[in-house]
Order: sequence, then C-alpha cells, then structure tokens
Amino acid sequence: MSLSVMLSQLSTGMVTTILIFVMTLIFSLPFGLILSFGRMSKQFLLRNITKMYISIMRGTPLMLQLLVVYFGPYYILGISISSSYRAYAVIIAFAINYAAYFAEIFRGGIESMPNGQYEAAKVLGYNRAQTFFKIILPQVIKRILPSVTNEVITLVKDTSLAFSIAYAEMFTIAKSIAASQKSMVPFVAAAVFYYVFNFAVAGLMELWEKKMSYYR
Repeated sequence: MSLSVMLSQLSTGMVTTILIFVMTLIFSLPFGLILSFGRMSKQFLLRNITKMYISIMRGTPLMLQLLVVYFGPYYILGISISSSYRAYAVIIAFAINYAAYFAEIFRGGIESMPNGQYEAAKVLGYNRAQTFFKIILPQVIKRILPSVTNEVITLVKDTSLAFSIAYAEMFTIAKSIAASQKSMVPFVAAAVFYYVFNFAVAGLMELWEKKMSYYR
C-alpha cells in the first residue's frame, strides 16, 4: 500500500475523531453546567443523586461506559442494536462521562465566587438568572479555563477508546492498516495526528485564556 493511499484511508479516521471531539464538547459542557447546579442544590435528594452520578462516571473507566452504552440496550432491555448505533453510543458515552468532570470544574468555579458579587448584583436590580449569566458565569469561565483545558486535551487522546466498540475513528483505522500491512507507519502517522491536534487545541485554549485575562 502506497503512502498516499494509507493517508487517504487515515483521513477518514481523522474526520471521525474530530467529530467525536466536537460533539462531546457540544453536549458535555452544558450538561456539566446543569449537573453542577444539581450538585450544589439545597434539595437533599437531588444533590445526592447528582453526587452519586458524578462519582460513578468519574470512578469507572470510560471504556467500560462505552461498552455499557453500546451493548446495554440489547443485554438489559432486549432491544436490537444496529451498526449505525455505534456513532450515537460513542457520543452518548463520551458526553455523559466528560459532563461529570466538567460539572466538578464548574462547581469549583461557581463556589469560589465571593458573596459580594451576588449582593452587588441584587443592589443593581438583577434577578438570579441575570446575575448568574451576566456577572457570575463570565468570571467563572475565566477562572476554570486552565482546568477545562486539561480535560479538553485529555479528550483528544480519549477519542481513541472508541475502538473498544469497533467504531472506525483514527486509532481503529491505523490499527487495522498496521495489522494488514505489518507496518508501524500507520501508528506513527496516528501519533503525529494526535500530537498536532492536541498542539492546536492547546494553542487555541491558551489564546482564549489570554483574551480572558483582561486585567493583566
């Protein structure tokens, strides 16, 4: 197999990996914010259910969660699953897993805000929703960006776990080509892709972090 043909095949996996990455962030960030509200709730039941959910998601392997989400409908509910469900299973598993991590990051950022911010907003006539979204959340985002960056970088590498349910992302295709061609070149190409992708993501997050540092 020529290098151009191999890269052409790997490019399909690259697109899939990027899609997993983007879709995970789209769903896990807002879900994580909602979970953080539940985690901080004054209602005992809601707070503890959310706490247990976060504990389970963070305390069990993402690969195991992928297998449960993909095979669960069949083994638990007896629902037939098709190969097209793999894509949905990957996004669902990644989103619910990363939402738990983002929830704790959001919670830490929100709880670090001084009460004076809320009191000042109340004096200015803001209601609770306006106070949070216009005053608190922008400051929280500024504070949690370094932690979010670490999770986002980890997500880039974790996309390779989709191979556990035979979903054809970058690593799965590279492994398949390497096995058929008995060559390490596909693995090297995959490693370069992950490094460049991570480098680009880290660079973008750093630029965003600098943009948010408006008092420096």
